[in-house]
Amino acid sequence: MAETTLREFLSTDALLLATVLLVGVAGSGVARWSLGQLGFTTLGEFVYIAGYGGMVVVVWYGWIRPLDITGPEG
Repeated sequence: MAETTLREFLSTDALLLATVLLVGVAGSGVARWSLGQLGFTTLGEFVYIAGYGGMVVVVWYGWIRPLDITGPEG
């Protein structure tokens, strides 16, 4: 079995996915919390939903949609 080095594991594609996930979850959560502290609770909720939903769409479009997950033919 081949060993995978950290450099191989953290390719550009993996780093991009990690960044998208981090910004989509943590970034929108921090923005929602900050807007809530300023008294803009409804705007904060909208920002969180848009950020999290946008992250889901980007992950689906960039990584899940191109997968060929068909079964064997015949």
